[in-house]
Amino acid sequence: MASRLMEDGTTAFIGTGIPMLAAMLAQRRHAPNLIPIFEFGGTGAILTKLPRAVGEGRTFNRAVAASGICDIVETAQRGFIEYGFLGGAQIDMYGNLNSTVIGPHDRPRARLPGSGGANDVGSNCWRTIAIMRHDQRRFVPKVDFITTPGYLSGPGARERAGLAPGTGPYRVVSSLALLGYDEESKWMKLLAVHPGVTVQQVVENTGFELLIPPDVGENAPPSAEELRILREEVDPGRFYI
Repeated sequence: MASRLMEDGTTAFIGTGIPMLAAMLAQRRHAPNLIPIFEFGGTGAILTKLPRAVGEGRTFNRAVAASGICDIVETAQRGFIEYGFLGGAQIDMYGNLNSTVIGPHDRPRARLPGSGGANDVGSNCWRTIAIMRHDQRRFVPKVDFITTPGYLSGPGARERAGLAPGTGPYRVVSSLALLGYDEESKWMKLLAVHPGVTVQQVVENTGFELLIPPDVGENAPPSAEELRILREEVDPGRFYI
């Protein structure tokens, strides 16, 4: 599903893990001119082999540019990166993401990997897409820490914080559904469920009240060819799958 959201000829900031799988699948299926951008400087790489991290050599394979993290962040700040694909441990109704701690910051129950470039992606890319497992531990009414800003506290909050108008969360690809955000309230809403999933299942696994439009769709299942590419070409060693 995340792969299908990657448009040909666009720039996409790719995080570690599932976003890499999605980018590789997109380049092979429908977006050969996708320009993946990695925070340590790889821009426009041809992803022939799965990177194990955002700074390893495979993220520079036949790239159009090889720079560094400061150049990449500046590129996002200047408005040249259209999509940002991220994961996280928690997300709230306004698309704020937490990948820092679970529990109080100074005495957390668990410490997570932290921001890396995630704050810059969510602050500066035009459209941020989160890829998440879907359950009430992850879809929460209030994240324990805002690692990556979504719409913060609601309409106008990003702009008051100094972030560019028109940027912000766009989609959430979860293990149950595809979600978006209401244009006026900036509140998360259900767009379409995955095959075999009901609207009620999505509601029961979300820790806050979702907006449910009258015309909830159903996503097309993965094709046999998509699955073959993912399993045999993208991640044959099952590093992330």
